[in-house]
Amino acid sequence: MSTSTLQPPKKPTGYKPFHPRWYRPHVSVYWWLGEWHYLKFILREISSVFVAVFVVETLLLIHAVRQGPVAYEHYLHSMRNPAILLLNMVSLFFVVFHTITWFNLAPSAMPIRFGGRRVPDLLVASPSYVAWVAVSAVVAWLLLR
Repeated sequence: MSTSTLQPPKKPTGYKPFHPRWYRPHVSVYWWLGEWHYLKFILREISSVFVAVFVVETLLLIHAVRQGPVAYEHYLHSMRNPAILLLNMVSLFFVVFHTITWFNLAPSAMPIRFGGRRVPDLLVASPSYVAWVAVSAVVAWLLLR
Protein backbone atom coordinates (compact mmCIF):
# COMPACT_ATOMS: atom_id res chain seq x y z
CA MET A 1 0.00 0.00 0.00
CA SER A 2 1.39 3.40 -0.89
CA THR A 3 1.32 6.35 1.51
CA SER A 4 -0.48 8.55 -1.00
CA THR A 5 -3.69 6.53 -0.72
CA LEU A 6 -3.91 7.09 3.07
CA GLN A 7 -4.05 10.90 2.86
CA PRO A 8 -7.45 12.63 2.91
CA PRO A 9 -8.57 14.15 -0.35
CA LYS A 10 -7.59 17.78 -0.84
CA LYS A 11 -10.33 20.42 -0.91
CA PRO A 12 -10.54 22.59 -3.99
CA THR A 13 -8.99 26.02 -3.63
CA GLY A 14 -11.47 28.68 -2.52
CA TYR A 15 -13.92 26.15 -1.10
CA LYS A 16 -15.79 27.24 2.05
CA PRO A 17 -18.23 24.91 3.78
CA PHE A 18 -21.77 26.30 3.80
CA HIS A 19 -22.89 27.50 7.20
CA PRO A 20 -26.20 29.36 7.39
CA ARG A 21 -26.30 32.45 9.57
CA TRP A 22 -28.43 31.92 12.63
CA TYR A 23 -31.15 34.37 13.45
CA ARG A 24 -30.13 36.23 16.56
CA PRO A 25 -32.38 39.13 17.39
CA HIS A 26 -30.74 42.19 18.95
CA VAL A 27 -31.46 42.29 22.68
CA SER A 28 -30.99 45.55 24.53
CA VAL A 29 -28.91 45.68 27.69
CA TYR A 30 -32.02 47.07 29.39
CA TRP A 31 -34.32 44.17 28.42
CA TRP A 32 -35.33 43.73 32.05
CA LEU A 33 -37.02 47.16 32.16
CA GLY A 34 -39.75 45.97 29.79
CA GLU A 35 -41.88 44.02 32.27
CA TRP A 36 -42.49 44.35 36.00
CA HIS A 37 -41.63 40.75 36.92
CA TYR A 38 -38.23 41.05 35.18
CA LEU A 39 -37.55 44.35 36.93
CA LYS A 40 -38.59 42.85 40.27
CA PHE A 41 -36.22 39.92 39.71
CA ILE A 42 -33.28 42.22 38.92
CA LEU A 43 -34.04 44.48 41.89
CA ARG A 44 -34.23 41.44 44.18
CA GLU A 45 -30.82 40.31 42.92
CA ILE A 46 -29.35 43.81 43.40
CA SER A 47 -30.84 43.98 46.89
CA SER A 48 -28.42 41.32 48.07
CA VAL A 49 -25.66 43.93 47.83
CA PHE A 50 -27.54 46.13 50.31
CA VAL A 51 -28.15 43.17 52.60
CA ALA A 52 -24.36 42.74 52.60
CA VAL A 53 -23.97 46.44 53.49
CA PHE A 54 -26.14 45.92 56.57
CA VAL A 55 -24.15 42.83 57.55
CA VAL A 56 -20.85 44.71 57.24
CA GLU A 57 -22.20 47.64 59.27
CA THR A 58 -23.41 45.26 61.98
CA LEU A 59 -20.01 43.57 62.13
CA LEU A 60 -18.30 46.97 62.37
CA LEU A 61 -20.70 47.93 65.18
CA ILE A 62 -19.90 44.74 67.09
CA HIS A 63 -16.18 45.36 66.59
CA ALA A 64 -16.53 48.95 67.86
CA VAL A 65 -18.46 47.82 70.94
CA ARG A 66 -15.77 45.24 71.73
CA GLN A 67 -13.03 47.89 71.40
CA GLY A 68 -14.57 50.11 74.08
CA PRO A 69 -16.46 53.38 74.51
CA VAL A 70 -14.06 55.52 72.45
CA ALA A 71 -14.29 53.25 69.41
CA TYR A 72 -18.07 53.05 69.84
CA GLU A 73 -18.38 56.86 69.91
CA HIS A 74 -16.18 57.08 66.82
CA TYR A 75 -18.43 54.55 65.05
CA LEU A 76 -21.58 56.49 65.99
CA HIS A 77 -19.98 59.72 64.77
CA SER A 78 -19.07 58.13 61.44
CA MET A 79 -22.67 56.91 61.03
CA ARG A 80 -23.90 60.54 61.16
CA ASN A 81 -22.31 61.25 57.78
CA PRO A 82 -25.09 62.25 55.30
CA ALA A 83 -23.76 59.85 52.67
CA ILE A 84 -23.89 56.97 55.17
CA LEU A 85 -27.41 57.98 56.23
CA LEU A 86 -28.54 58.00 52.59
CA LEU A 87 -26.87 54.63 52.00
CA ASN A 88 -28.67 53.23 55.06
CA MET A 89 -32.05 54.54 53.89
CA VAL A 90 -31.55 52.99 50.45
CA SER A 91 -30.32 49.80 52.10
CA LEU A 92 -33.37 49.68 54.36
CA PHE A 93 -35.67 50.00 51.33
CA PHE A 94 -33.87 47.20 49.48
CA VAL A 95 -33.70 44.92 52.53
CA VAL A 96 -37.46 45.29 53.11
CA PHE A 97 -38.06 44.73 49.36
CA HIS A 98 -35.81 41.64 49.48
CA THR A 99 -37.68 40.28 52.50
CA ILE A 100 -41.14 40.81 51.01
CA THR A 101 -40.23 39.27 47.65
CA TRP A 102 -38.51 36.37 49.41
CA PHE A 103 -41.55 35.65 51.57
CA ASN A 104 -43.78 35.85 48.48
CA LEU A 105 -41.60 33.24 46.75
CA ALA A 106 -42.14 30.72 49.55
CA PRO A 107 -45.36 29.25 48.08
CA SER A 108 -43.61 28.63 44.74
CA ALA A 109 -40.52 27.14 46.36
CA MET A 110 -42.50 25.03 48.82
CA PRO A 111 -45.88 24.00 47.41
CA ILE A 112 -47.69 22.37 50.32
CA ARG A 113 -50.52 19.91 49.69
CA PHE A 114 -53.16 19.05 52.23
CA GLY A 115 -55.93 16.56 51.50
CA GLY A 116 -54.82 16.28 47.87
CA ARG A 117 -55.16 20.02 47.25
CA ARG A 118 -52.53 22.71 47.19
CA VAL A 119 -52.64 25.04 50.19
CA PRO A 120 -53.34 28.65 49.10
CA ASP A 121 -50.26 30.85 48.67
CA LEU A 122 -51.47 33.28 51.34
CA LEU A 123 -51.51 30.54 53.98
CA VAL A 124 -47.96 29.49 53.10
CA ALA A 125 -46.49 33.02 53.07
CA SER A 126 -48.37 34.51 56.02
CA PRO A 127 -46.48 32.65 58.82
CA SER A 128 -43.28 34.33 57.62
CA TYR A 129 -44.91 37.76 57.83
CA VAL A 130 -46.34 36.98 61.28
CA ALA A 131 -42.91 35.87 62.53
CA TRP A 132 -41.32 39.02 61.01
CA VAL A 133 -43.81 41.30 62.80
CA ALA A 134 -43.42 39.37 66.09
CA VAL A 135 -39.62 39.50 66.05
CA SER A 136 -39.71 43.19 65.08
CA ALA A 137 -42.10 43.92 67.97
CA VAL A 138 -39.86 42.10 70.46
CA VAL A 139 -36.76 43.95 69.23
CA ALA A 140 -38.61 47.29 69.35
CA TRP A 141 -39.82 46.55 72.86
CA LEU A 142 -36.28 45.67 74.00
CA LEU A 143 -34.81 48.83 72.47
CA LEU A 144 -37.53 51.31 73.46
CA ARG A 145 -38.50 50.23 76.97
